[in-house]
Amino acid sequence: MGTRFIFFSGKGGVGKTSMACTTAVQYADKGCRTLIVTTDPAANLSDVFEQQIGHRVTKINGMENLDAMEIDPDAATTEYKERALAPMRDLFDDELVKIAEEQLSGPCTEEMASFDKFIDFMQQDEYDIVVFDTAPTGHTIRLLELPVDWSRHIEESAKGSGQTCMGPVALIQDSKKKYDQAVNMLRNREQTQFIFVMQPEQTSLDETARSAKELQRLGITTDRIIINGLIPEAEAVNAFFRQRLQMQKGYVSKAQEIFAGTPMKEMPLFDTELKGIDMFRQVGKVLFEGSDGDE
Repeated sequence: MGTRFIFFSGKGGVGKTSMACTTAVQYADKGCRTLIVTTDPAANLSDVFEQQIGHRVTKINGMENLDAMEIDPDAATTEYKERALAPMRDLFDDELVKIAEEQLSGPCTEEMASFDKFIDFMQQDEYDIVVFDTAPTGHTIRLLELPVDWSRHIEESAKGSGQTCMGPVALIQDSKKKYDQAVNMLRNREQTQFIFVMQPEQTSLDETARSAKELQRLGITTDRIIINGLIPEAEAVNAFFRQRLQMQKGYVSKAQEIFAGTPMKEMPLFDTELKGIDMFRQVGKVLFEGSDGDE
């Protein structure tokens, strides 16, 4: 079987990066060639792995099978535009190239460039597992809607003016096949998994439920819910923590009703910051408890 893709999404601050990193370390330790990529503009993989990463595939120190990358939207846009314009430089004069460059400076070019980089990792076989630590849910849903929108936009523009908000159809026609393939891969449950991370609280539950419905509308199924940050029973010895835990349990019950039939994992609140390989291995013992490590 080819590369498997695991997407982590959730409201900002719920711990999806920690769960994504824990999963990446788990698979790498099992001997799988693993890449973790973040599409979050506020990326902090460098912080949690305690080394510089940035807009390039970087080997994680102390790991045999783990690489990481933080997609930089500005760098991705520059790379995308140059890739689109390069074939024209040998065929047309500077004025025509300049016109094409201006047409590639539309408002949706940055979105297209980031997603283009994103799906580049879905079209190579260098890795066994690619873990995507995505931007907060609203941005993620928009990102996943893009190939559907673009494919339709390119097709309609080809029949009409020949212009799109991303530049001339002639420059990007080849991209339509790429985006159509990406959508099919995102919908293939044997190849792609979507995992939502949430906190046991109302706003997080509401956003997760809403986002899961949006994914379903796109033909993408939620495969797993991680409820993160539950107060450990042993710590609920005073009135404050006991009351807080009871409230959290109420939201767990609500989540079980809303996502009936979807596998769910409850994760405790840890007493230290989740960063560093050793910590991710410790968290992995809880996250993958009772499984063979295969999400």
